[in-house]
Amino acid sequence: MNGFQLRPASTPEDLLFARDLTRSTMLGYYIRHDLLWLDEAFDVAWAGRENLLICQGAEVLGFVSLSRDSRALYIRELHVLEAFRGQGAGAWTIEQVRAMARGERRALLRLTVFKDNPAQALYGRMGLKVVGEDECFLRMERSSAADA
Repeated sequence: MNGFQLRPASTPEDLLFARDLTRSTMLGYYIRHDLLWLDEAFDVAWAGRENLLICQGAEVLGFVSLSRDSRALYIRELHVLEAFRGQGAGAWTIEQVRAMARGERRALLRLTVFKDNPAQALYGRMGLKVVGEDECFLRMERSSAADA
């Protein structure tokens, strides 16, 4: 038993943790793809999403940020602290989010990932398929159905 759980990220400290983790994880991609990182843009996006901390006991391992439309649940951010990567927290979180999509009767789980981000291998193992791309991103999705 891995003991992972999700809890709402609701405090200013949770936002600070998530912003700092995302910046440290993603800044290299932003620089390589000539994109501008803005803390303010992260904060605005955060305010409009459902944000959950990935925990193991009292330890916060990372977070996931979600949005929705009529058909899909979107993983907008999924980050795990480097010290906890490779221990199943990301895969477990994707399965939890897929179950949420199913429970909400949304047909699809979707996300976007930088083309050069090794996390896309995890997403592929979790059954997400590339359904589109642009200059620097892959769009991936999978059915939320239990048997898909």
